[in-house]
Amino acid sequence: MISVLSIVHDTMVDGPGFRTSIYCAGCPNHCPECHNPQSWDINHGTMTSTEEIMKEIMDDPFANVTFSGGDPMFQAEGFAELARAIRAQSDKDIWCFTGYKFENLLKNPKQLELLKLIDVLVDGPFMKDLRDEDLFFRGSSNQRLINVKKSLETGKVIELHLTKENPIPEL
Repeated sequence: MISVLSIVHDTMVDGPGFRTSIYCAGCPNHCPECHNPQSWDINHGTMTSTEEIMKEIMDDPFANVTFSGGDPMFQAEGFAELARAIRAQSDKDIWCFTGYKFENLLKNPKQLELLKLIDVLVDGPFMKDLRDEDLFFRGSSNQRLINVKKSLETGKVIELHLTKENPIPEL
């Protein structure tokens, strides 16, 4: 079960191409000027089963998936279950936005389990002083677009560098 605020179909702001974005409730980071402060309280969402969310995801066979929030790493077990279901039923890629740093997620077994199922992680808290509207798929320059699989394989963070000429990462 995941506390879900909303599920948005065919969005293009949470990763490349059309995506189904699952916005969850619950976030301990409370970034100043967060664009979604109503997501901080886990009780603002509706407890939703993996099966219900999968029906929404599979309704659009062409859209990939994004986990956002709130912070999906705050509900790592539920999102890991969902990611396993996505992997079992499709070849959709999975992006995840989190205020946690990649290096810290490696230290938490539940968050690491979810991390292993994600293709791209957008990590780090939004920082108002580092806001940059020209960045792809993130709000401030401290946030990184991380190729999770390659980062886990090499033991170091492998960032994706997207440009207007190359807006879709190779994973």
